Amino acid sequence: MLNIRFNDLAAAALGALSEVIPLDRLAPGLREMIADGVELAGEVVTLGGIPAWAGRPPGRQADLTGWECYVSSFHLEDHLPIKVGTLPDGEPVISEADQILMLRHGLGFAVEIAKAAPVPVRCVVGANSTNGTFRFHRARPGETWLHADLDGYRPEKMIVVDRGPATLGGTPW
Repeated sequence: MLNIRFNDLAAAALGALSEVIPLDRLAPGLREMIADGVELAGEVVTLGGIPAWAGRPPGRQADLTGWECYVSSFHLEDHLPIKVGTLPDGEPVISEADQILMLRHGLGFAVEIAKAAPVPVRCVVGANSTNGTFRFHRARPGETWLHADLDGYRPEKMIVVDRGPATLGGTPW
């Protein structure tokens, strides 16, 4: 089962554009990551295997979910033709149109990762005026890195893609 949730900001930003971008129209860098596969290494799930810099799970993270989020996290603007401006104080700034582009590609990428994963997963896509991020982790009972209310992440536009049962062992993810 695939479950896609949007917070209000993401739903309003995407509007009728919330359809999923198919694999062949995703940004080349995202397609390359999908081509590397999603692997199960012991109890953790990763993109294309565990990178050498990641160390053994859970490393410095509190749990395996935290380790997976750390290892799988990347900036969407690094893989898309996004113009990142700079405010006078040095803070990056990304237009609303480019935030929507990041959300659309992030959603398409999340759906492809969820389909390719050998175990139930949760993919999290976020975009705001300074960056866009993607991360994912294996769905485990009692471990989540999200608040139940996605609207609490303001000013972040959030999309969550879950693949697997809505509950694992009776415990909501």
